[in-house]
Amino acid sequence: MDALLKQKLSKLPASPGVYFHKNAAGEIIYVGKAAVLKNRVRQYFQKVQKDIKTEALVREIADTDWIVVDTEMDALFLESEMIKRYMPKWNILLRDDKTVSYVRISMQDAVPYVSFTRTPMDDKATYVGPFYGKTAVEKAVRMLRRIFPYYTKPYGGKKTLDTDLGLTPGIEIGKTTPQDYKRNLRKLIKYLEGGREKLLKDLEKTMYDEAAKGNYELAAEARDQLAGLKELKRKIVFSDKEFLDISSDQALKQLQMMLGLEKPPRRIEGYDISHQSGENTVASMVVFINGAAARSEYRKFKIRSSTNDDLKSMQEVITRRLKHTEWDYPDLIVLDGGITQVNAVSSLTEPYGIPVIGRDKSGDHSKSASVKIVTQNHNTIELSKGSHVARLIARIDEESHRFAITYHSLLKRKNMLK
Repeated sequence: MDALLKQKLSKLPASPGVYFHKNAAGEIIYVGKAAVLKNRVRQYFQKVQKDIKTEALVREIADTDWIVVDTEMDALFLESEMIKRYMPKWNILLRDDKTVSYVRISMQDAVPYVSFTRTPMDDKATYVGPFYGKTAVEKAVRMLRRIFPYYTKPYGGKKTLDTDLGLTPGIEIGKTTPQDYKRNLRKLIKYLEGGREKLLKDLEKTMYDEAAKGNYELAAEARDQLAGLKELKRKIVFSDKEFLDISSDQALKQLQMMLGLEKPPRRIEGYDISHQSGENTVASMVVFINGAAARSEYRKFKIRSSTNDDLKSMQEVITRRLKHTEWDYPDLIVLDGGITQVNAVSSLTEPYGIPVIGRDKSGDHSKSASVKIVTQNHNTIELSKGSHVARLIARIDEESHRFAITYHSLLKRKNMLK
């Protein structure tokens, strides 16, 4: 370890966070999480026996950066997002698939149950993840069970010890109905997907609205869930604040400087169009808050006005999106397209003061495609593939493409079955 790195490590905080190991070229080669950054990061450089792969990783480390977050669970979610963004080679080489976990909720069942799996399947269940800390995720979901009771196995209709402990919704004793149980499971899903702030606001609104209508049982349920989530924050899971210091994300800082924005873009929305020869035309809207995917904010649109004209389809989806004043407006929009798409959309977003850029792939839609963006000023910027901002733009673009393709394929299957 050189003197500069040693001095930098002496400044590590005793806080939860995510750390980034870099090689001599400045490339991020490993992303990890820590309950206490100071302890975890220093372990790499201690003279203790390590396995061969870890020893090889340590030999490559020339620099380390980190982002401090509020809680261990925030670190878990941020680590997952940053691994998806940077795809560091040592995360892949060192990964033990047994540590990767998804939360599976069988919402297609009359009475769903919650479980964990390493491999999501095309079985119509809802999967949240992946998470790169199986034990931490399971612990968090178990704690959430006291606020949003759920079944852990296929429903058998019999009372169990979990019923007496209040860990099941109590359908088996007439305490609730399958419909109300599913309503609460949707809240759990929203929480796990990152929609924590909105859920807290929704619960508070529900509490007052139902009380005003005289529905005191529903008002009390919302009150108890709201109190439970706030208490949970004081234990280990989540935060109802912005879950990381946005100024610590190099990609957002670079975007701010590159585009001349007043501040780093907190909310970025990405859009893509998908169809097959004009059939089943759809659009996707993905949302990244503080540089991380906020899946509970994603939206999909079935295009009404055109079928085989991507430009008109993009104008339609942006027009429809801007009418939804109940959704926070973005600080930046990223389109899958070039200057033609940017010009068409800019005329719609200009009254709202929302800047627009496009990722121009010039026909190359492979994952190895260069990251070239076009701005409203007709500037074309070729980004270095390994740069922070290129990684973020590629992540947003690929996620909007994946989400659009998924919805298009779903409509296609439905129409084939008609």
